[in-house]
Amino acid sequence: MSDLHGLSGAYAVDGLDDLERARFERHLAECQDCRDEVAGLVEATALLAEETALAPPPELRDRVLAEVATVRPLPPIVSNVTFSIGSTRAPRRRLVAGLAAAVVLAVAGVGVAAWHPWTDETSSSPTAAERVLAAPDAASETLTFPGGARAKLVRSASLHQAVIVTTAMPSAPGGDVYQLWYAQPDEGMVSAGLMPRKADQTVLLDGDAATATAVGITVEPTGGSDQPTSDPIALFDFTKLVPVA
Repeated sequence: MSDLHGLSGAYAVDGLDDLERARFERHLAECQDCRDEVAGLVEATALLAEETALAPPPELRDRVLAEVATVRPLPPIVSNVTFSIGSTRAPRRRLVAGLAAAVVLAVAGVGVAAWHPWTDETSSSPTAAERVLAAPDAASETLTFPGGARAKLVRSASLHQAVIVTTAMPSAPGGDVYQLWYAQPDEGMVSAGLMPRKADQTVLLDGDAATATAVGITVEPTGGSDQPTSDPIALFDFTKLVPVA
């Protein structure tokens, strides 16, 4: 790393090689901010270990290093910045202590989610398909096939997207594939992608669901077709969609 200030966490958990350690220790002798960070990280880790009554396992070092690698290095705190708690180094020390807490609790099996100190995110963002399913204007229709297979179309006009959710759907015969189509005014049937050969899945369609009037599923040769070569095995008319409860 070119920024020695970013090595405080790795140094505190003995995560540097001999060359990095020597360089950082020379830097540490001249940098009060980094000495405070190292002390804060060691102190926070010790306190949390006492709280959980847990002896650090051998793999703790690797886990801590994995967490440290996700922390964006920060430049030194400017000395003329004043914070309400009366310490110019407090925000960086809180970040380091927070990282220590996340790592120790994860090792203790408390189940904390991945934590990004600069965004304060505690969960991953929803996928595009999940956003469609949870959209306020989501509307759907479910079709049932012989044998009990089901396909559910969910559309969000505001997001311009739609998804197909299948249950117990058999694969297309032979080497054929299921292909999705949007019925677009003045364009006819426009390919919206191929469906993987899985019985239970959620597939996000390609294209604009807001302008389409229907979605069809056809059986096509491997690789798909430019235009449908068979009648649809399923057709979802957007005028028949009902709001998702």
